[in-house]
Amino acid sequence: MRDTKQNGLSASLEVSRDELQSLAEIAQQIRRDVVAMIQSARTGHLGPSLSCVEILVSLYFDRMNHRAEDPNWSDRDRLVLCKGHAAPTLYATLAHAKYFDQGTLLSLRKTGSILQGHPTRVTPGVDTSTGSLGQGLSVANGMALAARLDGKNYRVFALIGDGECDEGQIWEAAMTASHLGLSNVTVIIDRNGVQSDDATERIKKKEPLDRKWRSFGWQVLEIDGHNFMQIHHSFDVAEWTTDRPTVIIARTVKGKGLSFLEGDANSHNISFTEEDLDWAMDELRQPGPDT
Repeated sequence: MRDTKQNGLSASLEVSRDELQSLAEIAQQIRRDVVAMIQSARTGHLGPSLSCVEILVSLYFDRMNHRAEDPNWSDRDRLVLCKGHAAPTLYATLAHAKYFDQGTLLSLRKTGSILQGHPTRVTPGVDTSTGSLGQGLSVANGMALAARLDGKNYRVFALIGDGECDEGQIWEAAMTASHLGLSNVTVIIDRNGVQSDDATERIKKKEPLDRKWRSFGWQVLEIDGHNFMQIHHSFDVAEWTTDRPTVIIARTVKGKGLSFLEGDANSHNISFTEEDLDWAMDELRQPGPDT
């Protein structure tokens, strides 16, 4: 097992209450940052950004080997944010991990900013430009193959949306990863059940999602995507699996953290009135669960 202690928790079966509380506090701050960023820009995708906070916090402050002072370190683990519209959460996470100054966050989507509406390589810590749904897993496969060819042991994580699973290229890439035995690829599906227009099951039926991925030769894990302990353990299992890639179906809530938006398709694109903004920030100042 690789040593991930330099970036937070060690890869182990147990996580202390203090460590879980620390992750929960980071997540709550990142939610506040995301709301502030999108409100400042007056545009952005709030609901799907809030649903994946714990996943990205777990990756950068628990699991991944990475160096903020050396973003292009050749042995780093890679992240492909396939659901590129959740860029605000990635940017806030990278800022807290010290890839760039947190004051930069309010420049989201502004002309000349390093923080565009979807991830681009101009942002320190972003491994690949994304935004066109369905393409990210293919990129992740290429990175994983490069690791094999170069004799590297880094891992590649791909965070995809459940609505994104409508895209045929996802399934082509899933077949390729399984065929090539890319066990260094881990997919996390942000299964919040709501895409931009409506519930995912009304747009295009996804279930049984677990059986579909298994039929493509993947190891499938299902977790609560807001529970840090479950996320941590699922990454352990993925890392210990050496004969096939792993997909983690993370059950999440769109708009998580803002009770008046949770599970609401209207939270996909939203800006607040001043009253709503105060309400949101007050709610996010409350301690988060130490999951």
